[in-house]
Amino acid sequence: MELGSNFAADKSSVNKEYVQAHNVERDINRWVRSSGSSSSINLEVAQQQQINHDKRRALHKIHDITNGTEKLSISLFDEIGNEHLPNFVYIPQNIIYQCAYVHVSLARIADEDCCASCAGDCLSSSFPCACARDTGGDFAYTPKGLLKKEFLRACISMNEEPQKHYQFYCPDCPLERAKNAYTPANCKGHLVRKFIKECWRKCRCSMQCGNRVVQRGITRKLQVFLTDEGKGWGLRTLEELPEGSFVCEYVGEILTNMELYERNKRSSSKGKDRHTYPVLLDADWGSEGVLKDEDALCLDATYYGNVARFINHRCFDANLLEIPVEVETPDHHYYHLAFFTKRKVHALEELTWDYGIDFNDHNHPIEAFQCSCGSAYCRYAKGKKLPLFDVISPKIFHQN
Repeated sequence: MELGSNFAADKSSVNKEYVQAHNVERDINRWVRSSGSSSSINLEVAQQQQINHDKRRALHKIHDITNGTEKLSISLFDEIGNEHLPNFVYIPQNIIYQCAYVHVSLARIADEDCCASCAGDCLSSSFPCACARDTGGDFAYTPKGLLKKEFLRACISMNEEPQKHYQFYCPDCPLERAKNAYTPANCKGHLVRKFIKECWRKCRCSMQCGNRVVQRGITRKLQVFLTDEGKGWGLRTLEELPEGSFVCEYVGEILTNMELYERNKRSSSKGKDRHTYPVLLDADWGSEGVLKDEDALCLDATYYGNVARFINHRCFDANLLEIPVEVETPDHHYYHLAFFTKRKVHALEELTWDYGIDFNDHNHPIEAFQCSCGSAYCRYAKGKKLPLFDVISPKIFHQN
């Protein structure tokens, strides 16, 4: 599908830049003539200003890459103007891979799978509802819609020091089956994560219930921009974000682990470079026993996705944290992957996320890239691919 059918360009903004650049060029020419061309200083200044305004001519700006599908418009800004605009279809919610081999049931929910104790605003109730009990006995959110500090700290610890937390080892791992169905290798382990269970449409509480955050969608002012560190497109916030703020969820096509592996093999054979990193929904594989291929799910935003596809990787000290959130289903085999801030994030700061890449895993379905995150704790530092869990975990102070 062509890019033009997916994005609405802000033509008025682009035209305004062209007019401004033309007027400044006219003024520069007049100034050079009046100052005399023999002045090397004047000429050097004029040439530098001309270069700056040539860059402004090439500026790309799109007012809303979501085409109105999100509550807030999300702009795209390229002040350099030398990068191809991203070609994908924007979707605000996950969709099932159209060529799926098997029918993926996202719900597996019976009529009784609802919370009868929900009413009004569950956060104001003196007794936690069943949804809160599924989260671990209490709600994860504050009345302001932020993650509670103790819940956030526990999730950060799981990401920064996974070796200290429980990991499940599949007796017959779907990841290894995808690589070699006949002689699969031993499972490398899956971290058993903390979940958030939000109230949903079968609950009796109102849509204004404080336990409904991720399902409301993006409420923060965000912008896609071209980074100047050679990382390509990135995502930044246009407003200050408090610690524990929900930013967005990772949205893409839902497909099985096997389908993702075969899709990547086809792309590699055609010489196509991957510009997004898919995620494996393996946060609770341990509760499934031997997992069937149709239940080992992934999210891939290569062709269909939202703004999360632009979030760049940063080793260890990224400012975003991914947390599994259940909305439609209490069944852990499918969930939403939501991004929350680990600390206060300043306006215009790039939003980053640690993909959890092991740069030494040459058999991973997705070939690891050469990391240029710039972190002092980069696992690709100085050309050495450090093992994922062998990096010494520094003491990170999450300041407000």
